[in-house]
Amino acid sequence: MATPQQKLADSLEALAALQKRGAVAVRSSDLSRIHRERLVKGGFLQEVMKGWYIPSRPDEFRGESTTWYASFWDFCTAYLTVRFNEKWSLAPEQSLFVHTGNWAVPRQLLVRSPSARNKVTALAHDTSLLEVRAPLPSKGQEATVDGLRLFSLPAALVAAGPGLFTRNVTEARTALAMVRDVSDVLAILLSGGHSVVAGRLAGAFRNIGRNKNADEIIQAMRAAGYDVRESDPFESPAPFTNLPRALSPYVLRMRLSWRQMREIVLETFPRAPGIPKDTEAYLKTVDEIYVEDAYHSLSIEGYQVSRELIERIRSGVWNPDGDSSDRQQKDAMAAKGYYEAFQGAKGSVRQVLNGANAGQVFERDHGAWYRALFSPSVGAGIVSAADLAGYRSGQVYIRRSKHVPPKPEAVRDTMPELVELLGAEPEAGVRAVLGHFMFVYIHPYMDGNGRMGRFLMNLMLASGGYPWTVVPVERRDDYLKTLEAASVGQNVRPFSEFLGALARETQKAAGKKVRTRAKQRTKRTA
Repeated sequence: MATPQQKLADSLEALAALQKRGAVAVRSSDLSRIHRERLVKGGFLQEVMKGWYIPSRPDEFRGESTTWYASFWDFCTAYLTVRFNEKWSLAPEQSLFVHTGNWAVPRQLLVRSPSARNKVTALAHDTSLLEVRAPLPSKGQEATVDGLRLFSLPAALVAAGPGLFTRNVTEARTALAMVRDVSDVLAILLSGGHSVVAGRLAGAFRNIGRNKNADEIIQAMRAAGYDVRESDPFESPAPFTNLPRALSPYVLRMRLSWRQMREIVLETFPRAPGIPKDTEAYLKTVDEIYVEDAYHSLSIEGYQVSRELIERIRSGVWNPDGDSSDRQQKDAMAAKGYYEAFQGAKGSVRQVLNGANAGQVFERDHGAWYRALFSPSVGAGIVSAADLAGYRSGQVYIRRSKHVPPKPEAVRDTMPELVELLGAEPEAGVRAVLGHFMFVYIHPYMDGNGRMGRFLMNLMLASGGYPWTVVPVERRDDYLKTLEAASVGQNVRPFSEFLGALARETQKAAGKKVRTRAKQRTKRTA
C-alpha cells in the first residue's frame, strides 16, 4: 500500500506534467478529483474560482495573495481563451495600460467579447472579471502582448472614454507620446466618423506639445466634411511637452510621474536644512545610528536579527557557530552584508557632503552597495555567485503587492533614467522620496531592493543635510501601504507624508542631541 508521501508524490507528478506544458490556469478536468483534492490540501493548488486553480506554494501563509498576483495575467489569458477562443479583448482603457507598461493587477478586469454574458466573475483576493458583450477591435486594429488580446494603441486611444484623461493622466499622456505617426489614429477617426473623439484627441495632443499632430487631426477631419471642435480633455497643462518619440513607455511614464509627483513632495516634505559644515560630525551621527538602522531595515525584510548580533558583527567578534541552523546562518550573513553595504553607503554620503552630485554618486556606487550586501551570503553558499552580476534577468514579484515591476529589458532603460532624474533634480527632499519610490517600483534586483532603496533615500537626504533616517519595523505596514498607493494608484502623497514625518522626528531628535552635548561641553569647561 502506498504511503501518504508516495500518494502526494504521484499527485505532484501529475501537476508537474501540466506545468511542463505551460499550464498556469488549472481546470478541474485537468486533474483527477483525488489528485486535485490532495494538492489543494497540501497547499500546492489554490482555488481561484469554481473549477479553476493555480499552482501555489505550501509554505505560503493562508490568505497570502502573492501567488495570485504573480499569476493574474497568465491565468486570465488562459481562462479567457478557453471561454471565448480568440474572440475576446481587453477593454480600450486596460489595453492602454498594458501598452504604456502599467501591469498593476486591477481590482476588476474589463473584457469584451461578442459572446460575453454581461456579468461579473469573482476571482481570488477581491479581484474580479467583468465580461461585456461588445464589439472587438476591427482587423488591423488589434494587438497581442504576452498572450493578452488588446486594442492597438491608436484604436485604444480612439475607443477610450473621456474619463481616461482625468482618472489616468500618466497613462493617457504616455500613450499619446508613444504615437509615432498620427495617420494611424486619423485613419480610424475618419473611417468611423468620430468627430467628437477627434476634437478630444486633438486637444490632448496639443496638451503634450504635439501641435502638429493636433493640427493634422483637425484639418483632415474638416477636409472630410466633419465639424470638429477641439477640446482639451486634461484638467491641467502637461508638466512638460515635446517628449521624444523614441523613449520606451516605461521611461515616458517615469518622466511624467516625476514631474507630477515632485510638486506633491514639495508640499508635504520638510525643507532641507542644508549641507552641514562639519562633515565628520555628520558621519559620526551616521555611525551612531547604524545598529538601529540595520536592526529595523533587516527586520522589515523578514530577517530575524538582534541588536546584539548586529553590534557583534560590527565589532568583528562574531564567528559563525557550526551548530547554528540554516536560518540563523542566513540571518547572520544578511547582517554581515548589511554592515559592509552600510560602510559603502556612508562613503557615498561623504562624497555628497563634499559637494559631489548625488545622482552621479549613486550611479557610480550603488552596484558596489549591492555586491557588498550579498557577498557574505555568496561566500557561505547561501546565494549563487551569479546573483552578484547586476540587474535582474528574470521577472520578479513583490509579496502581497498588486504592482508588477517592469520586465528585465525595461530595467535597462529605467535605471539610467532614474539616475538622470536624480542628477537633475534640485530639491533633496524630492530626490529622497521619489528616488526611493521609483527604485523599488523598478525593482532592479531579484532581492535586496528594499534595503537598497533605503540606502538611496538616505544618500539623497544627506545631499540636503537631513539626518540619516530610519524606517522603524513597527511602522512596516504603513510604509508598505503608502508605497503600494504610489505604485498602483500613482498617489505619492501618503508616502511623502510618511517619510516626511520620519525625517522631521529624526531632525528634531538630532537637534535635541546636539543641544544636550553643547550643554555638557559647557559644564565641563565651566
